[in-house]
Amino acid sequence: MPVRLRFSLHGTRRNRICHLVAVEQGARRDAKPTELLGIYNRYPAKGEAQKTVEWSVDRIRYWLNVGAVPTKSVAKLLELGNILKPTSPYHSTYAEASAAQSPPSLQLESEPSLSTPTEAGTTLETTTETTVPEVPSPESAPETTP
Repeated sequence: MPVRLRFSLHGTRRNRICHLVAVEQGARRDAKPTELLGIYNRYPAKGEAQKTVEWSVDRIRYWLNVGAVPTKSVAKLLELGNILKPTSPYHSTYAEASAAQSPPSLQLESEPSLSTPTEAGTTLETTTETTVPEVPSPESAPETTP
């Protein structure tokens, strides 16, 4: 069976953290992943303005070269992190829709932060932390009355 790159949700109901994992395509939602590739915190802590992503770029590129297929949401995040190129077969329509707008700038910092053992017994050591700019929610937009 092919391998998928997808998010696995963890945390409490109002404070979800997504783990970017490589998992068999037919596996259940909460099945044990083949490998943990990164952590995406969609909800920044109070006082922080940016979302954070910690991932192992080398391992993500390895799984993509082996033939792993990312889900749409993972493909969008990988495009924002410049891991997937517009010429890749997994290129989503997200980049085409935002072509009229300027793409958000990402701040990349390399630091060894993930040390989760993988199935082969090695650990993830090289990671890249990306901060994604905060997008205003529709609830916080000013209301206009006709």
